[in-house]
Amino acid sequence: MLKVILLTDFAEEYAKSLLSGITRYSRDHGPWQFCRMPLFYRESIGIDELLNWAKDWGANGLIGQLYNDYEVWKFVEAGIPVIAQDFKERFTEIPNITGAYYETGQLGAEYFLRKGFKNFAFYGFRNIVWSRERSEGFDDRIKAAGYNVNYFEHRKSRTRDLWYYKPSSLCKWLKWLPKPVALMTCDDNQGQHITEACRLTGIRIPEEVAVLGVDNDEMLCDLSDPPLSSIALDTEKAGYETGRLLEKMVTSGKFSDYEDIVVKPTQVITRHSTDIYATNDKYIAQALKYIHQNIEKNLNVNQVLEQVPLSRRSLEKRFQCITGYAVYEYIYKLRIEKFTKKLLETDQTIFEIALDLGLNDSKNIARQFKQIKGCTPMEYRKKYLITN
Repeated sequence: MLKVILLTDFAEEYAKSLLSGITRYSRDHGPWQFCRMPLFYRESIGIDELLNWAKDWGANGLIGQLYNDYEVWKFVEAGIPVIAQDFKERFTEIPNITGAYYETGQLGAEYFLRKGFKNFAFYGFRNIVWSRERSEGFDDRIKAAGYNVNYFEHRKSRTRDLWYYKPSSLCKWLKWLPKPVALMTCDDNQGQHITEACRLTGIRIPEEVAVLGVDNDEMLCDLSDPPLSSIALDTEKAGYETGRLLEKMVTSGKFSDYEDIVVKPTQVITRHSTDIYATNDKYIAQALKYIHQNIEKNLNVNQVLEQVPLSRRSLEKRFQCITGYAVYEYIYKLRIEKFTKKLLETDQTIFEIALDLGLNDSKNIARQFKQIKGCTPMEYRKKYLITN
C-alpha cells in the first residue's frame, strides 16, 4: 500500500478535481493511504519538519504545491518522490502537474472572436506562469485577428487588496476600456473579482463587459453576479495520470526526467456573463441568436436567411465581417462545440449524440469533427476521459 502526502488547497475546485482523479487511480490500482496536509503547513513548519513527518509516517510520495527552491530536493534525496502542482513557476528537475495554458488563452480568444468582439482585455498576474501563459495565448490569437489586448495585471498584490472592493485603479481601468469589450481573466477567482468591480462601478455585464474565467469552478461561477462563463479543464483525468506517474516513480526508484502531467482545456461553458453578441448590426445579432437557439436542429443557411430581411449575399458579407466566419462555417463549428460537450459529459454513442443535434448522418458529423479536432470522436473521448 502506497502512503501519499497531499499538500494542496482543498477548498479549490481545481484541487478537488485533481484529487478526485488521484483517488480514483488509487481505487483502481491500490488501495493507497493518504495524508491531507493543508497549505499552511508549508509555511508554518517548513520543509525540514515536513520531511521529518514524512519519514516518521513512512510516506512513499508527495503531491502538492511547493515553492520553487532547492529544499524540495531534500525529499528526493530521502527517497521520497515528489510531483509538484503548479504554484508560481514550473520545476525543471521534478515532474509538474501543469497546464496547456497557452492553448487555454487561445480558446478564450477564439470564443470571443466568434461572438464578433473587436475590443479585448485580459486580467491576471504577470509573475505567475499559469496566468502569464494564458495571457500570451489570448494575446497572440487576438493579434493574429488584427486586434489588440488591454491589460490590467497584478504583480505582487496582497490577497486583501484583491478582495477589498472599493473604488480603485481596477475600477478606473474597467471604466476606461472601450466598450463593448471581451475580457478574459486568468481564473474564476479573478473573474468573480471583475464582476464585483463592474457591479460597484455600474458597468453592465455582458452588455458592456463580457467576462470569461478559467477552471469552471461551479460554486464560484454561480456566486458571481451575473453567473460567470468559464473554460472547463480535464483536471480529473490529469489527477488520474498523476497517480499513474507517482506509482511508476515509486516502483522504478527514478524520481526525475519524467514528462509533466498537462491539464488540457476542453470547452467553454457559457453562462450569463458572456451571453451576448458584440455587434450593432441588429440583423446579424438576430441571425446569431437564432443559430445559437436552434443549433441542436439540422440548421442550414437558408433557415437563417428566413429570419432576416437580407439577401443571401448581404447576409454572408455582413456575417463574415462581424464574426470572421461564413454562416455555414459558423454553424459547422458551433455544432462541433455542442457535439464535443455531449461527448465529454454523457456516455451516449456517436449516433445518439448526432440524433440529439438533429442529424441523421453520424458518419458525416464524425468526419466534420475530425477535420476540426484532428481526431475521431472516439479518440477525442478517450483523450479527455479517464481510462484504466
